[in-house]
Amino acid sequence: MGFVDDLQDWLRSLLGTAPQSSPDDMPGAMTFRVLVLTFNPTIPSEGGQKLIQVLQWRNVEQLCQEFIADLRECSKGFVNYEIVQRIEADAWPVKADGFCYDATSYLQCWRSGAGWHKPDALDYQALIAEYDLLSRVESGQIDEVWLFGFPYAGFYESRMVGPRAFWCNSPPLKLQEGISRRFIIMGFNYERGVGAMLESFGHRVESHLNRTWHRHQGTENLWKQFILYDLIAPGQANCGWMHYAPNSLIDYDWGNTTKVPSNCDDWLNFPNFQGLRREVNCTEWGNGDIRAHHKWWFKHLPHAAGQTHGIANNWWWYGLDPNAVP
Repeated sequence: MGFVDDLQDWLRSLLGTAPQSSPDDMPGAMTFRVLVLTFNPTIPSEGGQKLIQVLQWRNVEQLCQEFIADLRECSKGFVNYEIVQRIEADAWPVKADGFCYDATSYLQCWRSGAGWHKPDALDYQALIAEYDLLSRVESGQIDEVWLFGFPYAGFYESRMVGPRAFWCNSPPLKLQEGISRRFIIMGFNYERGVGAMLESFGHRVESHLNRTWHRHQGTENLWKQFILYDLIAPGQANCGWMHYAPNSLIDYDWGNTTKVPSNCDDWLNFPNFQGLRREVNCTEWGNGDIRAHHKWWFKHLPHAAGQTHGIANNWWWYGLDPNAVP
């Protein structure tokens, strides 16, 4: 079925039903219009307070503004998110099997730390239909959706929707009717901070760039070079990836003090490498702080004019826009 689906996608692209982009089309900066949809249900037993208030979780507006500012800073102004609509839903999102928490069942699970419903996954088709997301994207009202919810809301960190959709840290939702371009639904947790949001975005970037470079092999696959870390390539570390800094030994090991040689500085010169290599450790990326590490990583992501091997030297374009990915 996978081969058949891919063949159908290719034929549709030839017929013009999916957006086509090339490195020559890359803009100098991009503004993406966002719908922010926050699930913040009322808790009757707590005097009608909302869930965020009851559990003293984070302010969604502040999370958004800090996240937007971090990406603008790290991309040197290329990424400009604009929130064009905010919806706060007094509701519990419906899961793929039809289950839905209520105030009593959710707080019981949260306070006991047990009893969570399985499977956890959100019903994305129902969400898309309820909030008319396809027509909003198709008409140009929005380019992207940010979901905010509680732990165990069932969101993927990111999910791609639309024609020729592909893996984006979750299975693609390949829809053809009512939509002519791909878009991303991000899933954020307002219990957590901006660092976790950056990680979700980072996994999205990883998925997009892996797809962008997948036809190139060996050292020509510059994405595979960029994400090298010492554990898998001793003495040849570059910048690593979201879970692994250049010297990490396990997932999320961002506070490792061991020094390893790395080419990370040379990626700031991309594509004109100068052979720079020096020893680095966690003092470079915040001594274990999730947000500091991810910002360090993003700042090393290539952002330059021109193209290499037919791929734009500004990798942010691919990370942001799913329709730019070949």
